[in-house]
Amino acid sequence: MIIEQLIFVVIAFAIFVYMFLKMMKKSDISYIIILVLEALGITINFLEVLFTIKLNIFLVILKYILSLIIPIVAILIEKNGNSLAEVFNISLVKILMKFDNNKTAKKILLELASKYPDNHDAHSLLAQIYETEGGMRKAIDEYVQAVDLNKKDYDSYYRVAYLLKCLDRKDDAAQMLSSLLSKKPDYYEATLLLGDIFISNEMYKEAALVYQNALKFNPTSYEINYSLGIVYTMLNDFQNAKVCYEKAAQINALSYNSKYSLAQIALIYKNIDAAERMFLEVIESDEELSADAYYELSKINLIKGNKDMAIKYANVATEINPKIGEKIKSDPVFIPVLSKISIPFNIEGKEKDEENKSNIKKNNKLNEKELKAKEHLEEMSSLTRNLSYDDIKLFKRYRGDKVKRKKEEKDKDIEKEKQE
Repeated sequence: MIIEQLIFVVIAFAIFVYMFLKMMKKSDISYIIILVLEALGITINFLEVLFTIKLNIFLVILKYILSLIIPIVAILIEKNGNSLAEVFNISLVKILMKFDNNKTAKKILLELASKYPDNHDAHSLLAQIYETEGGMRKAIDEYVQAVDLNKKDYDSYYRVAYLLKCLDRKDDAAQMLSSLLSKKPDYYEATLLLGDIFISNEMYKEAALVYQNALKFNPTSYEINYSLGIVYTMLNDFQNAKVCYEKAAQINALSYNSKYSLAQIALIYKNIDAAERMFLEVIESDEELSADAYYELSKINLIKGNKDMAIKYANVATEINPKIGEKIKSDPVFIPVLSKISIPFNIEGKEKDEENKSNIKKNNKLNEKELKAKEHLEEMSSLTRNLSYDDIKLFKRYRGDKVKRKKEEKDKDIEKEKQE
C-alpha cells in the first residue's frame, strides 16, 4: 500500500511539473484545466494518506483518472503532432455550435486559425459558420483552405462546388464536381448536384453519363433513377425514360411523379388505357399533380367519347387549379364540351382567394428539372396525339437537332465572353 502510494505520488507529481513547464513555455492557458484536474486527483490521494482512510472504488478510479490518465492522454495528443490548445478549442467550438452559439464559436475559431493556420478543423468549422451566416464567399475561402490542408476532405470540396452554384457560377461548380467525382465516384450528393447543373444548362447527354456512372454505386437510388428518367425525357428517348421511371416507382411506391411521367409516355405511344390507369392512381394519392391528372383524364375520356365523364374531370381540374381553365380554352379537343365546363372568367381574381392560392401552391412543389420534364412530356403528348409513329421519330430528330444548336450557340457565347 505504501509503495503504491509512493509510486503514485512520484509519477503524478512528475507529470504535474511537466505540464506546468509546458504551460509556461507555450504561454497557453489551456493547460490550466489539466493542471487543476491533476491537482484535484493528487489532493484526493493526500487526504487518503493524511487521514489514513481507505477510499471506495469510485474515488480510487477517479483519483487515477484525474492524476494520471487525463494528463497522459494530453501528452499523447501532443506527441501525435496535435496541440492541446487546438484539440481543446475545437472540442469547445463543436459544443458551442451544437447549442447554436455561433458567435462565441466564431470568435474562438478566428483566434485559433490565426495562431494555428494549419489547423484543418478550424478552417472547416469556420466555413460552416460563415455559410450559416450567408457569407458564401468567405465560406468558400475557408473551405478551400481546409481542402488544401486535407486533400481527402471531400465534404469541404463539395461545399465549395455547392456554394459556387448558389453564386450562379455553374461552370466552375460543374468543373469542381467533375474533379471530385473522378476522385470519389460514389459521392452521392456530388452526383445529384452535377446532374442538376447539367440539366439546367440543357447538357442532357453529359447529365445522362453522370447518372449512369452513379448507378454503378447506387443502383437502387430512387433519385438517380428518377433523374435519369428526366434526362432521357428531355432527349426524347422515351423508351429508356420509361425504364427509369418504372425502376424509380418500384423503389418508391409513393413516387407519383414517376407514375405521372409514365402516364404521359403511355399517351405518347397511344396506350390510352395504361395512361388512364396511371392518372387515376395519381389523383387518388397525390394532391400535387391531381389537377393535371384530372385534366389529362378529361382529354382521354373525350378521345374515348365519354363526354359526361370528360366534363366532370375538367370541372374538378379547374376547381383545384383555376389556371387549368386557360389550357382547356386553348386546346381544340375541348371545343365540343367547352360550354359545359366551369372556367373562371377572372382567373387572376380567383387566385387571390385563399383557398385557391393554397391549391395552386400545392401544384408548384415540383423542382426545376421536374417541371421542365413535365412540361416537355405534356407538349410531346399533345403534339403526338394526332401523329403517326413515323412523325414521332421525325420530331425526335428535330428536337435533338434543336438541343444541339442551342448548345453550340451557348458555347459560342461563352467563347466570345472569354475573348472579350
